[in-house]
Parts: sequence; C-alpha cells; structure tokens
Amino acid sequence: MIMDVVALREFYASKLGEAAVASVSASISAMWHQSHGERFMGLGYPVPWLDRFSPDCERTICMMPAAQGALQWPSSKHPATALTYDDELPLRDGSVDRILMTHFLEHAENADECISEAFRVLSPGGVLMIIVPNRTGVWARFEHTPFGTGKPYSRRQLNRLLKNNQFTPDVWSDALHFAPSSRDFMLKFRGGIERFGRRIFPAFAGAICVSASKQLYQGVPVTAKARRRVAVPVLVPQGTSRINRDDV
Repeated sequence: MIMDVVALREFYASKLGEAAVASVSASISAMWHQSHGERFMGLGYPVPWLDRFSPDCERTICMMPAAQGALQWPSSKHPATALTYDDELPLRDGSVDRILMTHFLEHAENADECISEAFRVLSPGGVLMIIVPNRTGVWARFEHTPFGTGKPYSRRQLNRLLKNNQFTPDVWSDALHFAPSSRDFMLKFRGGIERFGRRIFPAFAGAICVSASKQLYQGVPVTAKARRRVAVPVLVPQGTSRINRDDV
C-alpha cells in the first residue's frame, strides 16, 4: 500500500507528523555535509525537508512518483515539482550533486533499478541520502503513518543494496524512537525518549537513515588461476669447449 500525496500532506500537518519531521531532520543534519552551490533533488515525498536543507543550494527540484501523485513545491509562481517513474528519472547523467530519497524506495517495484537510476543522475562524488522504514521498528507495524507502508528494510539489506549498485555507505543514523501515537502525553516526552532510544535501543527506531557516496571506480572481480609448471631457461655457454690433451 502506498499513501497518496493528499494523505502524506495531511499526516505531516498533524502533531505526530511534525514530531516525525523533527526527528528525521535531526538525523539528516548529522549526515549533511553540504558544499555551497550544489544541485539538490528530493525524490519521493521530501517536501517537509526541502525548505530546511536547500537554502544554500544552487538549484533544488522535487521528483514525486506517479503512483503517489504530486503537489506544487515551492508554493510560488515557479514550481519545481515533476512526476516521475521509479526507474526512469527525466534528468541527464550527472545532473545533480545530492539526492534525498524518502517515501520512495520502500514502494519501488525494483529497488536495484531505482538505486541504479539514482547513480546515473548523480555527479561524480555525489551523495545519496535515504530514509526508509526500519523492519525491526515499531512504526513499521502501524499503517496510519507513511513509515508503516511499503517494504521496510534492515541495515544489512540496505547496505547490500547500495554496494551492489556501486554506492559506498558513509554515515548511518536512525530516527523515530518514540511510539507512533498522537496522544499529547506521548508527544510531550518524545524528546527524552528519542535521546534514550538513540543511545540504548537504536535497532528499534522507526526509520533508518544512510548517506552513501557515488563510487567512481568499481572493483573488477579477479578469477584465481590454477598453479601451473613453468619452464625456466638456463643459460649454457655455447663457445668451443677446451680439449684436455691427456684425452687425445
């Protein structure tokens, strides 16, 4: 199941959605090492974080999957949003420097093609930042939030997916350690629960966050060869041999 863009907008406008934005933003900030003048793309439903992390970028665009639908961003006369397919981004090779992928990978029909397409459009040394539901977390078990839909991932699965598509995972983080509840009591103490969860129970976080860099040179597998016997030539003097007179 995938939430459409209207349901996503309503969730992030709620108190629980605002708390989720704050938690994920803290994790992104820990991984965000930005150079001025970058070309930044949000992929999936990145709207809650685009305004926060794009002010120093040269250009920011937003790509949303066709199955989800799209809404206008930013809310001005010059929108920078477009619909796209999971495995076919309407961009040239190496056209962006950083991608923030959220509410996207868990709904992709083919995760490898999705990551491979992100590799194509990233510039050399570009960074892919992924936010996905954690399969061992509490949030993946409740469908009233977008982190309870689609296919959740473990760190091992995400690490293997990235490495198989020539990405190098650099920094790992996690978010959403508090329960997915809208009750004021739970939200009031979420800050303390977040700090405690990050330190003691990171495996039960609701979301996994990773920053991976585009690997410029991929290693080529080396096939082991069987040991074989090699003939080594020995230099032998070829001049006229001396004759021993006693033998004549």
